[in-house]
Amino acid sequence: MKNLKNFICFIAILMTSASSIIAQELSTTEDYLERHALYDYSEKQLNNTDSIPDFASKQDKLKITGTVYQSDGVTPAKDVIIYISQPDENGFYDLRKKNDKRYIHHRGWVKTDADGKYTFYTFIPGNFTRNRELKHIHPTIKEPGKEEYALEAFLFDNDPFLSKSCRKRLAKKGIDNILIVEEQNDLFVTTKDIVLEADKSEYTK
Repeated sequence: MKNLKNFICFIAILMTSASSIIAQELSTTEDYLERHALYDYSEKQLNNTDSIPDFASKQDKLKITGTVYQSDGVTPAKDVIIYISQPDENGFYDLRKKNDKRYIHHRGWVKTDADGKYTFYTFIPGNFTRNRELKHIHPTIKEPGKEEYALEAFLFDNDPFLSKSCRKRLAKKGIDNILIVEEQNDLFVTTKDIVLEADKSEYTK
């Protein structure tokens, strides 16, 4: 039974780290269809706050706020784009299509301000119980002048499927991706600071 729980945890982490990109990209020669969904904000004016579609109608509304820091963990990082996508409250992805490109309906973009601050208004996703999939939100980072990269999926501390063994595995790997939410009136609130990856060129000097 212990081995089964560890296997489920491993599969859940693997799926939550990869499925966002897989679900949204099609094989084609056209740049619009090939590019990561992070770039699909089109002409939308990005600022440091955004609301996920259907936010107002969801029951478990969630505010995620925090600061993005440079790799030193101290210096605020401005003009960093954060893209998130997530399942709905039942654990399903609401997949739609625009201009022949599939995308996840529940998604949003922010760009950090001069102090590295950002805020998302979204909702707590559900568990896809058939696969015992953890509640999760997919974040992707785009720093100025660099390629985008995915962060580990945000998980939820109160998720009944997030086992002790899974938490230990994450801690052992140094992965800090579990959100602790607090209820404030009709809104759940969590703080998630992000430290950017170190420039790989620093290790090749």
